[in-house]
Amino acid sequence: MTGRLQAGRRLRVAVLGGSLIGLTTALVLRDLGCDVDVHERSRVPLEGRGVGIVLHPTTVRYLLEHRLLDLSAVSTTAAHHRYLAEDGSVLTEAARRHHFTSYNTLYGTLLRAVDPDRYHLDAEATGIRQTADEVGIAFADGRSATCDLLVGADGISSFTRRTMLPDVRPRYGGYVAWRAVVDERELSPATFAALDDSLTYFVRPGTHALTYPIPHYDGAVEPGRRLMNLVWYRNVPDGEPLADLLTDRSGRRREVSLPPGAVREEHLADFAATAAARLPPPLAEVAEKSPAPFLQVMVDVDVPRMAFERVALVGDAAFAVRPHAAAATAKGADDVWALAAALVRAGGDVREALRLWEPAQLDLGRALLARTRDLGEGAQFRSDWVPGDPSLTFGLRTPGDSADMRVR
Repeated sequence: MTGRLQAGRRLRVAVLGGSLIGLTTALVLRDLGCDVDVHERSRVPLEGRGVGIVLHPTTVRYLLEHRLLDLSAVSTTAAHHRYLAEDGSVLTEAARRHHFTSYNTLYGTLLRAVDPDRYHLDAEATGIRQTADEVGIAFADGRSATCDLLVGADGISSFTRRTMLPDVRPRYGGYVAWRAVVDERELSPATFAALDDSLTYFVRPGTHALTYPIPHYDGAVEPGRRLMNLVWYRNVPDGEPLADLLTDRSGRRREVSLPPGAVREEHLADFAATAAARLPPPLAEVAEKSPAPFLQVMVDVDVPRMAFERVALVGDAAFAVRPHAAAATAKGADDVWALAAALVRAGGDVREALRLWEPAQLDLGRALLARTRDLGEGAQFRSDWVPGDPSLTFGLRTPGDSADMRVR
């Protein structure tokens, strides 16, 4: 535990962004003794955003410390890292356990722990202003709010970041991640056997893919009743090819992702045909049987600052990193826990707390950004991944620090 602020220092905190890191911020700072309100621009709760999440101890620290989560009941596991050849045979295999969950499971658990009167939907921020003593926030519906500390946890397209750092823009990495999920019961026995109990990789020049099991939509985590999650990285040139891929069924050009159901039919057909031609049979079957593949653009966001007097950027609102270390959510949670500790050290003095907090989080963000960029470019462009290399393992501070997480 981080501790609590002294009596008489009950800070007013506003969090922009109501996803995983925004909710974590609300819970950690609430327990510190702050009055916290979360403002989420979406009109509806965020179920269905994202698919699989590789768990890291920092990601679920709050839930475990407060006994709000039974990992064995809400997460799946894989005991091995396995690399497949093009024909589906096993190239290498190593014993290394990971725990996986779904976005819906983690989001729902965090949301239930937050006071519903403090979680505000349809709250799109349109303005931020600071004085020496407080931060004012304007919203699209005409409402306004004031706080002692504003935490921007509003993700890769962060309004908070764009306001504080208008010159910082996402940088395209040259490829996209196709994501697909299928009920294990739809898989052939041979494919289920090939992918069960394993984080399974396939690497070839210019592309790589991986699969792992996640909880079913109904919460089932038993083998045979789960979902199999596929992530497949494919190079797409910038310019017209990327713009065409990101134009959805309604003709709207999206910026960083296309959700399930939005990808145009011609691109879905290409996804299925290319999977059949280039992926090992088990991974190709997952791609073929997925009812609604979707995709995310791989970008980097690198910020020179995370603290601005009474405004802090956390998670993807600060550093947006590629998924290859499976540590973006853990990095955001680490930002939050470090912020809470700094507030205690500073005795509730917000500006002093942010001064203490920022340097280490900048260092962590830059290190993770550099590692994930190197991993992605090694797989997609340099083609220098070596199957079984332990340096490729998931982790936040070091490769492998999310593996073998103890279940409490």
